[in-house]
Order: sequence, then structure tokens, then C-alpha cells
Amino acid sequence: MCGIVGILGRGNVATPLVEGLQRLEYRGYDSAGICTVENATFARRRAEGKLRNLTERLAAEPLGGTSGIAHTRWATHGAPTEGNAHPHIVGDVAVVHNGIIENFKPLREMLQAEGRVFLSQTDTEVVGHLVAREMEAGKPPIEAVAAVLPQLHGAFALALLFRNEPDLLIGARLGAPLTVGYGKGENYLGSDALALAGLTQEIAYLEEGDWVVVRRKSVEIFDRDNRPVTRPIVQSGVSAALTEKGNYRHFMQKEIFEQPLVVAQTLQSYLKPLQGQVALPIPDFDFSGIERVQIVACGTSFYAGMVAGYWIEKFARLAVDIDFASEFRYREPVLQPGGLALFISQSGETADTLAALRHARAEGQRIAAVVNVPTSSMAREADLLLPTHAGTEIGVASTKAFTCQLAVLAALAANIARARGKLSASEEQDIVMHLAEAPAAMNAALAMDDAIAAIAPLIAPARDVLYLGRGPDYPMALEGALKLKEISYIHAEGYAAGEMKHGPIALIDEHVPVIVLAPSGPLFEKTVSNMQEVQARGGKVILISDRDGIAEAGDGCVATIEMPTVHPLIAPLVYAVPVQLLAYHVAVLKGTDVDQPRNLAKSVTVE
Repeated sequence: MCGIVGILGRGNVATPLVEGLQRLEYRGYDSAGICTVENATFARRRAEGKLRNLTERLAAEPLGGTSGIAHTRWATHGAPTEGNAHPHIVGDVAVVHNGIIENFKPLREMLQAEGRVFLSQTDTEVVGHLVAREMEAGKPPIEAVAAVLPQLHGAFALALLFRNEPDLLIGARLGAPLTVGYGKGENYLGSDALALAGLTQEIAYLEEGDWVVVRRKSVEIFDRDNRPVTRPIVQSGVSAALTEKGNYRHFMQKEIFEQPLVVAQTLQSYLKPLQGQVALPIPDFDFSGIERVQIVACGTSFYAGMVAGYWIEKFARLAVDIDFASEFRYREPVLQPGGLALFISQSGETADTLAALRHARAEGQRIAAVVNVPTSSMAREADLLLPTHAGTEIGVASTKAFTCQLAVLAALAANIARARGKLSASEEQDIVMHLAEAPAAMNAALAMDDAIAAIAPLIAPARDVLYLGRGPDYPMALEGALKLKEISYIHAEGYAAGEMKHGPIALIDEHVPVIVLAPSGPLFEKTVSNMQEVQARGGKVILISDRDGIAEAGDGCVATIEMPTVHPLIAPLVYAVPVQLLAYHVAVLKGTDVDQPRNLAKSVTVE
């Protein structure tokens, strides 16, 4: 969540700062601001709401200056008002901040007791006051920041600008990502590589606890003990063109339609089709002695983990526990030494998941991470990195990252099964063959886009929607409900189909659409039985199935969505497409902000 851009430039920085914020819009935000230094004077513009409000303000009140910081804020402490928007200015220092200062309250009370006046409700302003206080006591900016950082508890990324030193930016990170960009006669700070894509391809990722002194012609990085360190400068490979929608109306729509390609690209890294084998980036990672797998994730990634649980138990006959990252540490889980802990995250920076990873590491677990950002914190801290190769995902509601996670997790399940002697060579060949069929089957599912759009008017007026599925289709029902909630703001719930008669069936009436995911196969008849219970009570059923399933059970449904007939292994990848498209078209019909739904952030970097 939130976004930081900082520039020490050779020309006016206001425009490139705003362009950097535009590339960070995908993270989610509710206000934005910019501050520059010109002639030893701070100039600041802030605005509530979308970035266009800030750009309109800047058009009316332009900013000069060749040094500046900018920020998109997702409110944690204090309402999303202009007064709470970043940057915050205290004396000779301006600051922007991602994350949470957990001990801000006692720090604020201490500062107020000294007579310092706060102008916002944010935790961020505490940082500005602490640094200003040190500078007023005679310390230069670098020493002032070094004195303040150990006082801050929580998860944060900071960028600080100084009124009397236009050739100085200071950044720091603890639990939230921050990137340094290297230019020619100018240097940068950004929340991620995409923020800096229009400025430079040469970047360095700060490590946990690092802080950095940036000048136009130099960059000095220090670790948490203030020792000078070197972090590798790499080519980001990220293009500013990634933030363009092309011919699509929304990024989410574009990313839904990219799925056959990115899933194919991902599977290329995990399959050896000619040999009929699955492969991992670290081929000699030993699964043979593992007796239990702990899967930890949040949101959509959690549902990918649920599907993986079915696969690992089915193919590898290995016990699997699945936890929400936000709950994992706090229930004091019993972890067997040497067990495998598998963490799933699109960004690789999700605060809850990263904290859970470190807890599992401390408990003696081997760490595997499925992430879409191979330079992220989770990627760097994992024993086994499993990248998804989905490319940058701009839409806040995850689509292509989710299906790429499923592809990786299917390959992982097969790999574990082979290592444990639970998978014959012919069975492995079958898995490889079916996974290789997934992109084409997803493309066939996308061909139903117009038919799915025609069903959206049946859903859009509803206040409540239920999704049903059995086996691996149950987490897909949960994912479908989440997508609808996220972008259309309709209350939706996913249920295991057999659980309907244990309470939720009381909700059924003619006003509640029920979306049933039921590919033909061994669980089909039981799911149809549950569906018929819904129909008998006046529920409006929309059946998502293949030709055989619809022929057998389509009568009495208000609508059907036909999917290609696929092997059960790849059904979750294929059936992700219609639930994504249905949520998308309902949201478009309702006129909501599809790519940046209210109250949501792409990368949740606070607990």
C-alpha cells in the first residue's frame, strides 16, 4: 500500500514525481501529495481522492524545484483528508512514509509534552518532529536521521527531504520495501522498480534495516548498525509501458486476458515436456524427509494455497496445514523441526506473510516462497524461491498472479510427490501433459467473455450472492466471492457445496443468485444435488460447468456458462477465468472503480 517517489534531478521534478505516482496507482490510495525544494523553501501540494485531483491542483498552482518527494497514501492513522496527506513538513524537514510506526502514540505524547504542535492525526508526523527536534539541537540531517531511526518501532519505508540541503534525500526501510535508482547526475528513491521505470533501469533494493543517503552524484547505504554496506545494482527490466492498458478498458480486463500467455510462460520454467517431468528452480531441493507442509498466505493467495493443499495431499500423500498469515503466529502453531513452510504472496512484501515467514524460520522450518517479484523480501529470504512470472499486475484485484500461483503450486505438488516416491513416471507424464494443456483451455474459457457479460445484469442488482463448489472448486468459490466483493461491492460468500444444508440455505430466496462451480467428474453429482436443493427453494442458479455437466444439470438454471472439458487437475486454472470475468462485468455495469476499488491496496505492507 502507499507509494513513495523521491527525485534529486537536473530539471524541474514536479512532473516526473507525478508520473512516478501514476505508476504506483495500482497499489491503492486515498490521497496524494508532492513537496519540492526551491531557493531553500518548501512548496507543497496535496489533495484528497484520486491522483487527478492532485494534477488539477498542480496545473492551477505549479511547483518549481529540482528536488522533491511525492506520495500516495492509504489511510491507517487519521482519515483520508488533505491535512493527513503526505508529505508532512516539520521545520526544515519534509517526510513521506509507508507502513505504520507502532509506537507513535508514546512518541507523540512525549513530543507534545515538550510543547511541539501536531497538525495531523498521522503516525508519520511523529517522524518529522523527531528529526526536526534533533536538527534544532544542532545535528546535521544525516546524524539527526541516524539518531531517530532506532526510536521507531513497526514497519516503515521513509523518504526525507531537507529545506536547506537540496542535494540530499534520505531513505530508510524496515518491513516495507524501498528502492534506490541510479541516474546520470541525478538519483532517485521509489517504493518499487515500477515507480522508477520512467527514470532509470539501474536500481538497488535496500535490505531490511537499511537506510540510504542519496545525493545527485553519490549513494551511500548503511545497515541498521550504521555500517556502510554495498547493495548490488541490478537492471530492473521494468518498462513504463507496463502501466498502459492498450486496447483494454481496464487493467484488470487486460490482465485477465493475459492469463493464457503468462501461465504458459510460468509453466515453461517448471515443465520438461519432452521428458514428461516437472522441474523446480533448485532441482536438488530435498523433499524426501518432509512429513508436513505448512501453507501460509493472505486473501487470493490463501485460496491458491487451499487448492495446493488438495493437490499435495492427493499426489504426495503429505499432511498439509493452511493458515491465514494474519493468524498464523498468534495461535502459536506446533511446527515440526525440518518441516516445509510454504508462503504465497504476489508482491513478496505482504507484512503479515513476511512476519509469518520469519516466525517459521525461527522455528526451524525450511522456507519456500511463491512470489511474483523475484527481488522481494520473501524471495530473498526463502530457501526455495518459486517465481510465478506473471509480470507486473496493476489491477488491485489479483487475476493473472493467482492463476500463475496455481500453475507453480501444481508443479510443486507433483515434484514433492515424485521426491517422496508417490508418483510413477507415467503419472508424472500425465500431470505434465495436463498442465501443458492449461493455457489453451484458459483461452477457450476467455472466448465466453460476451456470454458472461450478458449474465452480469442478473447479478448486478443483488445485495447478496453465494458461490458453491466441492473439493478444489470450493476455494474457487471463495475466490469468486472475493472478486465480486472487491470490485462490485456486492456482499458475496463462498461455501463448500455440502455445507449449504448446515445453515446457509436459510439465506436462499428468489433475490439471491447462487453461482455453482461444477465441472463434470467424480464430485459432480453431489454438487448438483446441493444445487437442486437451492433451486427447490427459489434460488436463482448460475451453473458454470462443461458441456456434459450443463446437459445433465442445466435445466432450471437461470443461466449457464460453458467451460471446456478439462482434467480435474487444471480445472481451478480454467474456472478462475469465468469467476473473474463475471465479477469484472458486474463491476463495470455498476460503475465502480474496477482497477482501484475503494479501501483496498495492492500490496498490504502493514499488519
